[in-house]
Amino acid sequence: MLTGSKTYTAAPLPPAPDMPDIDVYDTFPKLLRYNAVRLGDQPSMREKSFGIWQSWTWSQVKEEIYRYAAGMKELGVQRGDKIAIIGDNRPRMYWTICMAQCLGAVPVPIYQDSVAEEILFPLEHAEVRFAVVEDQEQVDKLLIIKDRLPKLETIVYDEERGIRDYTETFLHSYRDTLALGDLALAKNSLLIDDEIDQGTTNDISIIPYTSGTTGNPKGVLLSYRNVMRAAYNGARFEGLKSTDQSLAYLPIAWIGDHIFSYGQAYICGFCVACPESSDTVLTDLRELGPSYFFAPPRIFENILTTVMIRMEDASAIKRKVFNYFMDHARRVGVKILDGHTVGLWDRFLYALGGVLVYGPLKNVLGFSRVRVGYTAGEAIGPDIFSFYRSIGINLKQLYGSTEAAVFVTIQPNGEIYDDTVGTPAPEVELRIADNGEVLFRSPGVFVEYFKNEAATKETKTADGWVHTGDAGFMDDRGHLKIIDRAKDVGKLNNGTLFAPKYIENKLKFFPNIKEVVAFGNGRDYCACFINIDLEAVGSWAERNNLSYASFQDLSSRREVYDIIKGHVEQVNRDLAQEEMVAGSQITRFLLLPKMLDADDGELTRTSKVRRSFIAEKYASLIDALYDPSAKTGSIKSEITFEDGRKGMLEATVDIYEATQTPPSHTSTKVAQSKRRAKRRCQGE
Repeated sequence: MLTGSKTYTAAPLPPAPDMPDIDVYDTFPKLLRYNAVRLGDQPSMREKSFGIWQSWTWSQVKEEIYRYAAGMKELGVQRGDKIAIIGDNRPRMYWTICMAQCLGAVPVPIYQDSVAEEILFPLEHAEVRFAVVEDQEQVDKLLIIKDRLPKLETIVYDEERGIRDYTETFLHSYRDTLALGDLALAKNSLLIDDEIDQGTTNDISIIPYTSGTTGNPKGVLLSYRNVMRAAYNGARFEGLKSTDQSLAYLPIAWIGDHIFSYGQAYICGFCVACPESSDTVLTDLRELGPSYFFAPPRIFENILTTVMIRMEDASAIKRKVFNYFMDHARRVGVKILDGHTVGLWDRFLYALGGVLVYGPLKNVLGFSRVRVGYTAGEAIGPDIFSFYRSIGINLKQLYGSTEAAVFVTIQPNGEIYDDTVGTPAPEVELRIADNGEVLFRSPGVFVEYFKNEAATKETKTADGWVHTGDAGFMDDRGHLKIIDRAKDVGKLNNGTLFAPKYIENKLKFFPNIKEVVAFGNGRDYCACFINIDLEAVGSWAERNNLSYASFQDLSSRREVYDIIKGHVEQVNRDLAQEEMVAGSQITRFLLLPKMLDADDGELTRTSKVRRSFIAEKYASLIDALYDPSAKTGSIKSEITFEDGRKGMLEATVDIYEATQTPPSHTSTKVAQSKRRAKRRCQGE
C-alpha cells in the first residue's frame, strides 16, 4: 500500500503549436517522415571526421535509414527482434535505433566501453538476434562470447578497417547492407513505409539497461508513449526549437543521451553533432558552440578545474583581472541571469566583465550559445554551480531515472537553487513516503522490467507509482531535495543519521578530490576512502616542485594528505552546522593508492560506486579504519591496465585522523527545542 498522502504536481504547460502532434506521429519513424517533409534541407546530424564537420539533412537521413532498414530486413530482421547497438556516438549508431524501430524491432544499446564479459548478460538476457557495432574492437568482443549467445545470428559492422579479412559468414558490413536495401527498395519502394505504418504508441521503443550497482542490470521496457511524452514535455518546458544544436558525447546506452540526442531531436527537429572522438570532446564543443547541453557534475568540475589550473599559470595582471570580475560575477551574475533588479553600476561592471572575462571564457569553453544546460546524476557543488550561472550560463539541475524516461523534476527558470533538483516535471506527480522515499508517476513510467516480474512489482505499484529508492523531501518552495539512496541511509551506533552520499558529495565539491566512499552504518563513527584528482593535485605538485612517479606515489605524500585533511575538516565544520548529520563527521580517512575503476568492478559504467563490491574488496582497509590503534592499512588487489592486461597492486596506506567540530550553538538549540516539542506532544 502506498504511503505519503500529499501529491505534488507541475503547473500545466501552454499549447505548443510549433511542435508535432505526437498523438498522430506516435513513433519515431513517423516523426522521421514528418521531419523529412517539414525540415527537409535543415541539418539533422553532424559528425567531425579527420578534422572536418560533415552534415546530413533530415531528408538525407530519411533516405539513408530507409535503405538501411530495407537491407536489414533482407538479412532477416523481423518485428519484435532485439538489435544490440554497440559503439561510440556516431550518426550510423543513432540511425540504427531508428532503423530497428522502422521494422518493428527493438534497439538494445550497450555501453561501448564494457568488456566482453560485461556485455554478455544484457545480450543474452535481451535475446538479441542481431548486433550492429562500430568497429573491429566491438566485433572482437562479440566473437569472444558468441559461442555463449546461441540466439545471436548476425553482426553488422560500420568501420571496415581491420575486418576485411574476417571470414565469418554472419559478419556483414554497413555498406553491403545498404546495397541489399537498394535492391529491395527497387522492387518495392513502399517497403519501409508499410512497416512504419504498423507501429503504434504502445509498442516497445527501446530497452536500455540499468547500471547494475547491486547486481545484474535490469532491462527497462520503454514504449513510444513513455519516451516521446517525456521528451515532448521536457522540450516544451524549455522551449526547444528546430534551430537548436546539441553535442552527443555521452554513452548511447544511457537513457539521458537517448532522450536528449534522439527523442528530443526527432520531436523538435534540431541538429545533433557527434565529436571526432572522446579525446576531442572539449575541442569539438568549442568549435560547435551548442545551444542545448547536458553534462554530469564531474564534467563541469573537470572543466572548471582546468580553467583554474590555467589561471594559476597566467600572468599576475591576468589573474588579478580574472579574480576581480569573477568576484563581481558571484555577487550579481546570478541575479542578472534570473532577471532580478541590479544597480546600474553593477550592470556596467558586469557588462565590462563580459567583454574582458566572461565572454572570452565562455567562448573558450564552447558555452557562448548555450540557452539551456542540464546537470544530473550526482549533486553538483554549490560553488561550481554558481560559477557557471554567474557568468551567464543557464545551467539547471534535474532529477530523473531510466524508469521515468529521464524526467522526474526540473528547475524552472527563475527558481534555480543549488540545493534542490527542482519541481515536478510536466505531467509528473510526486509523493514522499512515510520513510522519506521519493515516488513518482508520469506518462514516462516504464512498462516493466524485461523478464523480471518480481523486480517490476517491487518497483512499480499497480496504480503506476514508481519507487525511486532515493530518500528526499519537498522544501517550503515546492522543490525536491535528495538526501541519499534510501537503502544507503543508516545510523551510527550513537543514533546519528548516516547519509553516505551526502557526505561524499560534500567532499567531491573540492577540485582536489575525484571520488569518495564513506562508511559508518552500524559503526561508531564515519570513515572514508578518498581518491585524489590526479590533474588538479598533479598541477599543484608541479607548481610546488614536488616530484612524483605515479598516482600511487602522489597520493601517499604527506603534503597531499595535509591538503585533503584540510578539506575533510572543512566538511566536518559544515556538517556541524546541520542538526541531522552533525554527529556523522568524518573521524578517520585514507587516500586510496589507485583510482576506483569500472574495469575493476568498483564503479558502474555510469561512474556510480558499487558499495558492496568495494566493501568486500577492501575489507582489510575498512577494518584498519575502524581499529583506533592502526596507523596504516594494507592492500593487495588485482587491477586492470588501460590495454586490458591484469596486474597486482600491493601497498601500505597511511590512515589520518580528522578533527571534529562541536555542533553549532544554533543547531543544538534547534535540536533541544524539537525534543521539548516532541515530549509535549507525547504528554510528557
